Amino acid sequence: MAQIDDLPPLRDVIERHDLRAKKSLGQNFLLDLNLTCRIARSAGDLTNHTVIEVGPGPGGLTRALLHEGAKRVIAIEMDPRALGALEEISAHYPGRLEVIEGDALKVDMASLVDEGPVRIVANLPYNVGTQLLLNWLELDPWPPFYESLTLMFQKEVAERIIATEEDKAYGRLGVIAGWRTHADKLFDVAKECFSPPPKVTSSIVHLTPKANPLPCNLRSLEQVTAAAFGQRRKMLRQSLKSLNVDHLALIEDAGLDPTQRAETVSVEGFVAMANCLDRMRN
Repeated sequence: MAQIDDLPPLRDVIERHDLRAKKSLGQNFLLDLNLTCRIARSAGDLTNHTVIEVGPGPGGLTRALLHEGAKRVIAIEMDPRALGALEEISAHYPGRLEVIEGDALKVDMASLVDEGPVRIVANLPYNVGTQLLLNWLELDPWPPFYESLTLMFQKEVAERIIATEEDKAYGRLGVIAGWRTHADKLFDVAKECFSPPPKVTSSIVHLTPKANPLPCNLRSLEQVTAAAFGQRRKMLRQSLKSLNVDHLALIEDAGLDPTQRAETVSVEGFVAMANCLDRMRN
């Protein structure tokens, strides 16, 4: 296992600060600094960037981000037990690490950064990872304040994020991610790499915002995808009845076949239906 700095090994840090992972916080700690450095490098050249990290825990990825040259790291951590370990990292990298105690779901992250480009890099807690991603994908105005997202999810969630209509995992998350970003899965992380090991394999996903995604009202897109995938095995002529508009006209105006199912409709098709819904209601 790599020793990338003069700080104590992560297992020692966890023991000294009584940082046994809590299931209630979705914690699974990465202890291999070779791996955390690989994740940090996957985010690209960080030398002129501010990096926002969510759920640093004992600081394995935090140390890797700083070691790989991040100009500044803002780490958001809600577990007070981890603050002491993070303070030690901050002292080792003076002026480059800011630790914020709080719930990442409630923090206005854009307000934390006053200069320079921003990238978000995180081994996200499993219990809030999808909601955090949706929060970042649904920001308004767009393009957002960040240049990219490099995030760890359970493998099945990662596959939903990158899925298209050609994939079995395709659904609402794939539509939203595909509409506003270019999303790629970079590599898998075996469960044995964590302490404690989770029950599933994890994956690193990299998302880059599209500068000019197809024009669309986000709320209308959410309503169309919710209706369509809420009954994904039914044809659109049946599943879209819940929109309470002339759904057959909506499908026709969007250039789709009423006998199609949600899982066969492209991102562009969903955007077209959302725009038709807007016109019908306004």
